[in-house]
Amino acid sequence: MTVRIGTRASKLALTQTQQTADKLAAVGGFPVELVHIKTEGDVKTGSLSQMGGTGVFVAALRDALLAESCDVAVHSLKDLPTGSALGLSIAATPTRVDVRDVLCAREGMTLAQLPSGAKVGTGSPRRAAQLRAARPDIEVLDIRGNVDTRLGRVPGLPGNATDEVVPGKSCDLDAVVLAAAGLERIDRLDSVSEFFGTDVMLPAPGQGALAIECRTEDAPAQGSNGVLAQALAALNDDDTRLAVTAERAVLARLEAGCAAPVGAYAFRKGSMLHLEAVVCAVDGTKTVREKKATDGLTEVGATLLGIEVAELLLAAGAAEIADLAAS
Repeated sequence: MTVRIGTRASKLALTQTQQTADKLAAVGGFPVELVHIKTEGDVKTGSLSQMGGTGVFVAALRDALLAESCDVAVHSLKDLPTGSALGLSIAATPTRVDVRDVLCAREGMTLAQLPSGAKVGTGSPRRAAQLRAARPDIEVLDIRGNVDTRLGRVPGLPGNATDEVVPGKSCDLDAVVLAAAGLERIDRLDSVSEFFGTDVMLPAPGQGALAIECRTEDAPAQGSNGVLAQALAALNDDDTRLAVTAERAVLARLEAGCAAPVGAYAFRKGSMLHLEAVVCAVDGTKTVREKKATDGLTEVGATLLGIEVAELLLAAGAAEIADLAAS
């Protein structure tokens, strides 16, 4: 049996999918094959938030699973909509890597060192809002492109293909903000000038984690004893699953779309699961932040924790300061 693993064809997607495929093959003892799937997010240009957010990267992979063009799909978990897909299940969430956002700036500058009026690029309304809250005097610009393309917008970063200044294409920004996890997976952490603490920038729900999705009948939770189900179960990390379940429950209760400026981070420490979440006005002028912990270390307990934190955010006026329904 060859297990076919669906993936987007970007450098980051291929890297994280290949790493997952290697682990699946090692524990399952079966050959694997990568199947490249072109998604709407890969074809269309323009602002990601205006296209429907990160969910545009998911639909084609899910269609391929349902059409049995592949057996497994690997997603960046932060890209997955919170609603379940009929006939599909998240079979495993491997151990999470670094959740932090990072600044990649010219001359190794930190956010505090950037001059007033500095141009900082990001495709995320969540990052943009928290950047503006921290530094209202900088100019935050909406950018698209894969990781290498975004890094290429900042002059002098290691690994950049050119030092030519081309507005909108290369060396025209002072900094960009990206996820540490993505840079780690493609070996470009040498471009980082600052790792943001969660007090400055809370990550997207699910950031740093992968979701391995399959048809429901093949999922270990459905009692399948097949070789694939056993291999998927072996890749699952329970603490990661609890954390991302809590974070995604915040989004679901807020009924927040992919482009809503919402950050959330949960982690287990001893017998407690801790969760902190934030909702920001896009212009950075208002921020609502809440946190809570639970000793209910089950998926139900994690979900309830996320709902409770979301209720605190709503009571503090989250719906008034941000367009939570932004798609």
